[in-house]
Amino acid sequence: MTQAAAEPPPAGGGADERMARQSPLRRLLGRPELGALLGAVVVFAFFSIVADAFLQAGSFSTVLYASSTFGIMAVGVSLLMIGGEFDLSAGVMVTSSALIAALVSYQLTLNVWAGVAVSLVVTLAIGMVNGILYVRTGLPSFIVTLASFFMLAGLNLGVTKAITGNVASDSVRDMDGFDTARRVFASDVDIAGVNVNITVFWWLLFVAIATWILLRTRVGNWILAVGGAAGSARAVGVPVARTKIGLFMGVAFCAWFSGMHLVFAFATVQSGEGVGNEFSFIICAVIGGCLLTGGYGSAIGAAIGAFIYGMTNKGIVYAEWNPDWFKFFLGAMLLIATVVNLVVRRRVERSR
Repeated sequence: MTQAAAEPPPAGGGADERMARQSPLRRLLGRPELGALLGAVVVFAFFSIVADAFLQAGSFSTVLYASSTFGIMAVGVSLLMIGGEFDLSAGVMVTSSALIAALVSYQLTLNVWAGVAVSLVVTLAIGMVNGILYVRTGLPSFIVTLASFFMLAGLNLGVTKAITGNVASDSVRDMDGFDTARRVFASDVDIAGVNVNITVFWWLLFVAIATWILLRTRVGNWILAVGGAAGSARAVGVPVARTKIGLFMGVAFCAWFSGMHLVFAFATVQSGEGVGNEFSFIICAVIGGCLLTGGYGSAIGAAIGAFIYGMTNKGIVYAEWNPDWFKFFLGAMLLIATVVNLVVRRRVERSR
């Protein structure tokens, strides 16, 4: 029984104000991605002014591509953060999934789709192990996934060197199935004479699915509940353990997909890639309105955060600035976005 149903109606027979219809403006102000949307408009306008090439179709396609490569991972990471947890192994897990697909296909001389399937199973298993370890041990997810980060980083390098004698996988470009896999994970789509990488469309699809899950399904209610107050959620019958494990596996699935793009875009994978990207994924989610404490956020906000990340990353290049300043701007945006989201959320809460 919900709180609204359990409490008696207010004296005097008036309607409960919580059941009153909210104005469109109040609903807009209550959206977690509002601060990120305002920030995206400012960043877009800024680079449109200072970088002449920024608005060119080919340049903007590159911005979207950069946004999508981080945005796909930001979808899974944002859902996990809304559920109250972190995954610091997300960056190296992308590389692990790519290496598994490449090494299995090449070393066993299999069709690359066999390597893709093996990689999916193993990567999901990694996510499940992360979730089970967190649930069973009660350790903070920060610690559990930090351990996974170091183990995966070591395995990526050690196993690759042991098998290939090098720090990179062998090229799978000439193997059976490569062309079809590339069309699925790394091809370009011609739109009015402009090449747009297919990851942009996959990114938008993932955001749409994640948004539907959060807003229209019982699982979405579970995610918000376990992130806001896991103990209370458990008391009313929410399967907290299964929900948390499923969220870790969701991050693993996004890592697998990103890894497949990596291997089929470049045909070979460097074993040291991915280190540090986990913080970029978290930054995208936080800029998009996800709270570090869980229970609040949206996949749309994470997508906007990734778009801001992509605009800043490429906008600095188009403006011909020193790229060494990129991380400074990224940190500044993170701080500003966090403060704006906090102010907006507090004002909305006071107006209720």
